[in-house]
This record gives sequence, C-alpha cells and structure tokens, in this order.
Amino acid sequence: MVKPVRAIALVAMVSMALAACGDDGDSAEGDGGKTLIISSDLPLQGASKDASVATNNAIKLYLEQIGNKVGDYTIEFKEYDDSTAAKGNWDDAQCTKNASEHVQNTDEVAVMGTYNSGCAKIQVPTLNQDPDGPMLMVSHANTNPGLTKTWDPGEPTKFFPSGKRSYARVITTDDYQGAAAAQFAAQDLKVTKCYVLNDNQTYGQGVAKAFADEAAKQNIQVLGNEPWDSKATDYKALFGKIKAAGADCVYLGGIYDLNGGQVVKDKVAVLGPNTGIKLIGPDGFTGYPDLLKLKESEGMYLTFAGLTTQQLREAGGAGAKLLDAYKAKYGADPATNYALYGVSAVQVILAAIEKSDGTRKGVRDAVFEGDGITIGAADSVLGKEIKVDTQTGDVNAIDISVELVKGGAETFFKAQPVAGQ
Repeated sequence: MVKPVRAIALVAMVSMALAACGDDGDSAEGDGGKTLIISSDLPLQGASKDASVATNNAIKLYLEQIGNKVGDYTIEFKEYDDSTAAKGNWDDAQCTKNASEHVQNTDEVAVMGTYNSGCAKIQVPTLNQDPDGPMLMVSHANTNPGLTKTWDPGEPTKFFPSGKRSYARVITTDDYQGAAAAQFAAQDLKVTKCYVLNDNQTYGQGVAKAFADEAAKQNIQVLGNEPWDSKATDYKALFGKIKAAGADCVYLGGIYDLNGGQVVKDKVAVLGPNTGIKLIGPDGFTGYPDLLKLKESEGMYLTFAGLTTQQLREAGGAGAKLLDAYKAKYGADPATNYALYGVSAVQVILAAIEKSDGTRKGVRDAVFEGDGITIGAADSVLGKEIKVDTQTGDVNAIDISVELVKGGAETFFKAQPVAGQ
C-alpha cells in the first residue's frame, strides 16, 4: 500500500520556502532529481472555465505545499486547454490535438483529466498506444461508466488498443449517480411522473439512461427521454409538451455548457418554480456561477458523484487544511466540488511516480500492476482511503451527494446512499 503524502511529509516543513519557486508549480532541476511533467487537460474557455481554473489552482497549491517534489523527482505542472473559444466548451478536434501533444512531450509522464467523458474517450486510445507507455490518465470528473466497465457496445475494450488498461479515476460513475438521483426523487421528493432530457452527448445520455432505468424500478413513470437542441434559442414548446404530459419532475441529463441556462429558464417559465414541479440535474450542472445567478435555478436539486466541498471542509483533515489554504490565497472556496478531486487524482499520480522508475511505462505500471495505488485516509484530501482497482481503474469510494440551489448558492442537502448497487 502506497501512501504518498506520508512519504513526502518529510519535506513539508520546508515547503513554504520552496513555494516561492512560482505559482505554476515549476521547480529547478537538481533540487529533487529528474524533473517530470504532469499535466491537466481541462476546458479553460466557456462556462466550464471557472471550475477548471479552480481545479488547476488547487493542484498548483498542493504541489507548492509539498515542495514540487515526490521521492527523487521534481514535479512540473503543465496546463492544457481542451476547449475552443468558438465552441465555448470542450472540442473533439482540440482533444485529439492535445492527446498527440501529451505523447510528444517527452518529459510528460501522466495526465490529470479530462473533465468531460467524451473528451477522455477521444484521448485515452492515443495515450494507450504511446510506444513509451501506455501513458497514464487519471480523471477527477469523468463519470461515464463506459471508460472502465461494460456500457455501450465495445466499451471499455476499444479504449485500450494495447490490451493494457491505462485510465483510472477517483470519482464515482453515472450508473451510481443516475440511480441515486432516481431513488432520491422517489423516496424524498415523492414524485411519480418524470420527463428526462439529455444533451445528446456521451455523459448526458449515459446519466439520463441510468436515471430513467432506475426511475422505472422506483415506480416513477418515465414520460420521455429525449435530447434538447443545444443551439435552440427557446425551449418553451418542449416544456409545453412536458406540461401536457403531466410531469411532476424534470431530470436534465447533461452539462450546463450546452445551453443549460436557457433550458432552466424555460422550464420555470412554462412549468413554474422548482418548488412545484421539481427540477433535478447531475454534476454536469454543478460548479457554474452563471447558473447560480439565474433566479430560475432557485430550488433546483443537483447530484454530485462524490463529496462536496462543504462536506470535506466540515470533515476536517487534509482536505479541510487545503481548502483553508486555498481560501486564504484566493479569497473564497473553489468554484467547483471537483477541485479537491483534481488534487486527489494528482495524489494518485504522484504515488505512482514515487513507486516507479520515472518512465511513462513505470508510472502506468505502478497503478495497474502488483498491489497498485492506495492513498490512506489520513493523507487523502477526500478524507477517506482511495484505492484504485488494478483491473478496472475504478475507485473504491462510492459517494453521491445531493445539493439544493438556495439563495444563489449550491448548498449541501444530504448524502444519498445507492441502494441495490
């Protein structure tokens, strides 16, 4: 069992002095042996920008605190942008380009990301075929099940053409998230007729399907499951149809980036406040300040496939300490619950580096061979043991949180157990 934070605790007392090396996480060659690059691959433009910047800032702060070192290696952090200004969110072509650049950057040994599951499905096969690897990717936010387990046809085998797994994550998957949301809707909200909408993308379709399948088991009548057109300027006709069907809840499977704000506004315009006909969204709607500014978001329920920032702060431990340092530096908590999950993914990568010979193959093998990687509860920024399954790349921790938009903020509502999973 590898406990990277304990291993590097010896340098903690000098980390504050070393933090002066710079906010980008760079450290001089020679201070910690060979310099290795780890990267993040996130959408830095559009509606996801705030969440991505917060995640990168949390990672850089954590690296500063450990002196930008692990074992015999100095760690440099590089940020990649997988979005485009024209699209305003992640872009297929940019994800493809980034994947090639990761492989070509010879000092880079692992990738933290991606934020969007669709982007990961583009990048993982390229990283997996790296002749010097496979190259490891550890995600903090990809929740589509197919990246690690049987889901859509050919998944997950088609993402690993080398025959070896090289993708891991520290977050729960949508088969759990969607099911938990449906159980919450039935048992807590007491709804009986739900209309499901999805954004017609990998993540949105997956979480919408999981919700719909479990809703039927919970005796909720699923009145429909159809995509919303992200380029539409008005959804009032769609919600008119939903109203006529007699829905007492609407579930939005997708990401806010894809015109989610207009969807939320038109839901309230046609169906009324969310205190009446319930509006439920997944983690693809969490961490967006623009959503919280909408008066129509008040009363919306959101699920998050993990522990919220509020929960981690209240739990104390390594996560709370990092949040205190983040707030002291940036004046507020991170804009997204995913920020500490980004740090958790980096903890896994650093543990793998410490255990390896410093090569891409060695870093990947540290996660998927032998006894793999375990981050002890005392060291984990998530406040619990994080163990990566060497066969699948999935994490042992399964947490679903429910939030309520209240007073223009995401507020923790309850921890939602996932029955029957």
